[in-house]
Amino acid sequence: MMIATARAVMRPVQWLACASSLALLLGGCAGSLLRSEAEAPDTFRLDFAAATAAAAASATLPNSGLAIAVARPRAAAAIDTDRIAVHSAGNRFDYYLDARWAESAPQMLQQNLVSALAATAQFGGGVMTAPARMPTELLLDVELRRFEVVTAGADAANSGASPVVQVQVQASLVDLRSTARVTSFISEAAVPASENRLSAIIAAFDRANAQVVSDIAARVQAAAVALPAK
Repeated sequence: MMIATARAVMRPVQWLACASSLALLLGGCAGSLLRSEAEAPDTFRLDFAAATAAAAASATLPNSGLAIAVARPRAAAAIDTDRIAVHSAGNRFDYYLDARWAESAPQMLQQNLVSALAATAQFGGGVMTAPARMPTELLLDVELRRFEVVTAGADAANSGASPVVQVQVQASLVDLRSTARVTSFISEAAVPASENRLSAIIAAFDRANAQVVSDIAARVQAAAVALPAK
């Protein structure tokens, strides 16, 4: 009986010791699983540096007093992301592992368009992102069709030729007072990178983005001039 009692007392103690050891072991494993040794990817944002030039070009246009909202661009899932897309030979779609956009490509384009249109000072009622908290007379509806690096080879990293950045946008200006489409057009740019390096590719994105945003802002301004003021 004494032996049996002694064994009955020891078993829970042994079980607790084993359980404690197992918990420590699992805790160590979980910690190493959650801890990443990989470096965070580089983050880039494309700002509309040509906003000042756009404002200067439209200095002679009258202030319409109209308000315009810029819709978040629609885009295919492949480019509706913060990852930098690469379109390689053989219709292969991939992404850079060590780089990201600060926001998704459509959101970044929307912010750039708002900045460019606001810089024109033509829309006295305000330039906002849609959905706007206040009613607006105009809506810029946008579809982002291309926002990618195009390489000649199947492997972007080892391609000998310099890649080309392609940006393509379908834009439509809508007069919400009459629900009429004022104008609709495609704006696009293809800018070769100076070399097959990430810094050169981002610089090419910056130029292509600025070309498209500037073109869209200029066309929207020209179409809005003919509209009745508020």
